[in-house]
Amino acid sequence: MPTAEHVILRELLAHEPNWVSGATLAAKIGVSRVAVWQHMEKLRAAGFAFEAQRSHGYRIAEKPRTLHATLIETQLKVRPKGFSMIVLDTVDSTNDEAARQLAGGRPTPFAVLARRQTRGRGRFGRTWHSDSSANVYASFAFRPRVIPDRMQTFTLWMGVNICAFLENFAKVHPGIKWPNDIVFDGRKAGGMLTEARVDADQIRDLVFGLGLNVNSASSAWPEELSRRAVSLSQLTGGDLDLNRFAAALVGRVLLAYRKFSDADHLETFADLWNHYDVLRGTPVSLHEAGRRHQGIAAGVDDDGALLLRDDRGRVQRFRAGEVTIDKAS
Repeated sequence: MPTAEHVILRELLAHEPNWVSGATLAAKIGVSRVAVWQHMEKLRAAGFAFEAQRSHGYRIAEKPRTLHATLIETQLKVRPKGFSMIVLDTVDSTNDEAARQLAGGRPTPFAVLARRQTRGRGRFGRTWHSDSSANVYASFAFRPRVIPDRMQTFTLWMGVNICAFLENFAKVHPGIKWPNDIVFDGRKAGGMLTEARVDADQIRDLVFGLGLNVNSASSAWPEELSRRAVSLSQLTGGDLDLNRFAAALVGRVLLAYRKFSDADHLETFADLWNHYDVLRGTPVSLHEAGRRHQGIAAGVDDDGALLLRDDRGRVQRFRAGEVTIDKAS
């Protein structure tokens, strides 16, 4: 059930940059014009600014620059039945919070977003630098009830969908580095982390975590990180509307999950992967279980394993490992 604040924002956003009369807003909500003003005061306290003009009404003058739950929900185009969303100011890890919510019985699907993380992490427990409120840190929780083998290409599928989303929304040209990095010319803009709990032979809980550098400046990062990372705003030359971005991203993730669940991804996955794969045809080293394997990356197989062609032309398959691009390339 949308709140009065949802209705007000929906009307004002739909008519930007034009005015919406107080009488129209009052009729939409079913309250007095005085009550409309009171609801708008709540929105002002949350970071909005409005222009008001006699005989014209209201319009938005300024929006919050950090994640705002009502603003995201108002702009959400894809919303599965029962979907809910939490937006937190600070959390240890959105993946950990999603796991806690699942353990507490929260219905799925749901998303957890945070303006900051104090213990954000990636693969192998590595720290994900996430103390800037200018970015998106999000986790999505599902209860798929499928056998583990069914989910082998899940992270890869979500990754190519995020690349397609970024290309469409921000007009940039991303790539995916197997298995979970979103990159631009070798610099990392995002990472994914999928975690699951298994009961017997079924995945009970699934959490898909995502961190994306959206509007952070390079000066906000440690020096060693600024050489390896990049934000979308650096690529586009200006800040993106963070809440509109987050709403569109949430919708894309939910749609991608539905297609995966319905097996509707099978016809397009290979083409999307080949389009965004930055390793294919590149000399790489893969470190796995204390061993180093070298070869030419040759895409992925139907199970999402990395294909590596050695100097004898033999192709090996790797389901896990850390890949680096050989400098000689």
